Amino acid sequence: MGQILWKVLSLEGIVGLVSFLLCAVPFLIFACFGKNSSTPLCFWAGDNSLKDKVTDLTQYNQRMAKVYGRCAAAFLIDAAVWLVAREAAMLLLGAECTVGFYVVYRAYKKILSDCSRRD
Repeated sequence: MGQILWKVLSLEGIVGLVSFLLCAVPFLIFACFGKNSSTPLCFWAGDNSLKDKVTDLTQYNQRMAKVYGRCAAAFLIDAAVWLVAREAAMLLLGAECTVGFYVVYRAYKKILSDCSRRD
């Protein structure tokens, strides 16, 4: 317990922990407040084309909120891992920012396909 406390109280421990938490916050906001939004949750910043594409807004926003909630959870898990094994946390972060981004993108495309009109 003392070793974990020492890691947290070091400057690099605090900076790393705060960094992971700051990464999780935007995803938590999308997950908590986006599911009941009157506009579609966008995947790409500034994407205004979703208003014309999404037909089932409620289902789309609920499913996207779950995706964003999982992203937030991944960063929170990283924060917890950072406290005990910094190398493992950095490996997890690398995996989330590469493979994880691809998985989230595929989930977004599936949700968009399911909740959009067929042209």
